[in-house]
Formats: sequence, structure tokens, C-alpha cells
Amino acid sequence: MTDDAAAPDDLPGTAQPDLRQLDELLDEIYHGQERLSQADIYRSAVSADLPAELLTRVAALPEGEYAVDEVADLLGGSAG
Repeated sequence: MTDDAAAPDDLPGTAQPDLRQLDELLDEIYHGQERLSQADIYRSAVSADLPAELLTRVAALPEGEYAVDEVADLLGGSAG
């Protein structure tokens, strides 16, 4: 393998998840909330039927509480 090999996300035909769904979810669940736990975010993501790749990202968050901008940064969204 060479140093300039394409990252997996850059490979042709590799679809990127639709982060708009993530942003919409975060906007919805953080309405009136300052911080939410990883477990609460994950439960909401499952209930919202987010795609598997986005659920995997949420599941990989370390346990703890997050402000909307923190979780958006960690998950690749832009909510805030």
C-alpha cells in the first residue's frame, strides 16, 4: 500500500451517510435541552430509524453527556 492510498470514505462508489438526518434528529432532541447522555441520543436515533452507519457512529460515542455542538462535531453533523 502506498502513502497516498485513498481513504475508505474517498473510494468510488462508497456512499456517505445523509448527515441531514443526523442534523434534524439533533435539532429535535436538543430542543429545550442543554445536554443529553449518549444513551438518550442513541435511543432517539434508533427511534428515528437512522441508517445503520449513523447508528454505529452514535453507538461509538463514549458514555457521558454532550451539548449539541459537541455531539455534532463528534458525529460529523452540523447542528448547533
